[in-house]
Amino acid sequence: MHVPDGFINAPVSAVTGVVAAGAIAVSLRGARRELDEKTAPLAGLVAAFIFAVQMLNFPVAAGTSGHLLGGALAAILVGPFTGVLCVSVVLLMQGILFADGGLTALGVNMTDMAIVTTVVSYAVFRGLAKVLPRKKRSITVAAFISALLSVPAAAVAFTLIYALGGTTDVPITKVATAMIGVHVLIGIGEATITALTVGAVIAVRPDLVYGARGLQQRLKLRVGGELVDAPAPAAVPVAARTSRRKVWAVGLVTSLVLAGFVSFYASASPDGLEKVAKDQGIDQNTKKHHTEDSPLAGYGVKDISDARISGGLAGVIGVGVTVVAGTGMFWAVRRRRTADVSPSQVA
Repeated sequence: MHVPDGFINAPVSAVTGVVAAGAIAVSLRGARRELDEKTAPLAGLVAAFIFAVQMLNFPVAAGTSGHLLGGALAAILVGPFTGVLCVSVVLLMQGILFADGGLTALGVNMTDMAIVTTVVSYAVFRGLAKVLPRKKRSITVAAFISALLSVPAAAVAFTLIYALGGTTDVPITKVATAMIGVHVLIGIGEATITALTVGAVIAVRPDLVYGARGLQQRLKLRVGGELVDAPAPAAVPVAARTSRRKVWAVGLVTSLVLAGFVSFYASASPDGLEKVAKDQGIDQNTKKHHTEDSPLAGYGVKDISDARISGGLAGVIGVGVTVVAGTGMFWAVRRRRTADVSPSQVA
């Protein structure tokens, strides 16, 4: 769903840019409350994993493919504010280094793919978490449903943005029908990937999953004829089967393998937005990408003729750059949180 330059006019693109900048500013403050010594390293890895999986287009219909958006996955694993930042880092790397998603349309893409998907999915996830049994399986089920709904929500958001600033004269009803229809199918793939990933992490380290915090039911005591929550027990170290470093290492290796090897076998069909844009004529005013001469443009390394090596190396570079940029930013946010905790606040 990467919107290129030229789909949306300049005024609306500028407004979405302001919206995205405001959301990032709010998310930076919110992430300071979400990130701790466990989630700060994981957040950079989540961004790299989303970058890698977004290279794996899967077929959803005749001549159409889809790929992970990642908002639901990031929100559930590391928190909604941090999730917005994770997807935004990915979009920034893709736009600058790989000429994927227009630079003037960066605000549109961040609003649509980072903000809408994260906000919608996490709102649905929290609602489901309140009514479902407080078990690990419930977290996976809630992750599936929230991810499933986040993709058509993003399609609706694009349709509304196009209605306000589309540069071609295409009936909005046609755009809405085509976008929502194909992205409901893509949402199934998104939900499957999200549920499998969240389930895998919960299986080995549930304490690393932000959405699984408070999973255990609090003990109730009867005091004066009323049930009240028992005092929380002292923190007990988790007897984890897998260390945080091992989880991080396995996640990074998985991301590198997906981007560097598996991506070669991804579907070559256009994704949902590309297919709709071509069929409906939305792409008539598409503009040249500002970084199309980048050595990594098109997810290949310039001057390397072998497609397998070129694409694989570009994927590995992308994962490396994203994990470094993401981890650096999240550690800085984490350190800012630590610095903000004064002795009086601790007391």
